[in-house]
Amino acid sequence: MDGLTNFLPIIIMFAIFYFLLIRPQQKKAKQRNAMLAAIKKGDKIVTIGGMHGTIQELSDDSVTLRIAHNVNVTFDRGAINSVVSASNEPAAKSEPAKVEEAKEESKS
Repeated sequence: MDGLTNFLPIIIMFAIFYFLLIRPQQKKAKQRNAMLAAIKKGDKIVTIGGMHGTIQELSDDSVTLRIAHNVNVTFDRGAINSVVSASNEPAAKSEPAKVEEAKEESKS
């Protein structure tokens, strides 16, 4: 019984570290890996360095971005920080049409 009470604070500290540090970090890594696996040609992304571009080519470990007219840059896939907009999002393309229809209906 004495040995268990001596280790109880260490066990409690480990549990706190797990739930406050380790578990959220694992969740974040899983989300990042899912995001990197889901990118496709035509997606607009931001790199870790802040470079904005559109994906032109994908391979297993690298991505070619178009950052300006006739300017393509190759990055490591891990250098992608976030996806700004996906290339084939039907909801995003249909929303402007709905807004225009609503404006036309309100004018009538």
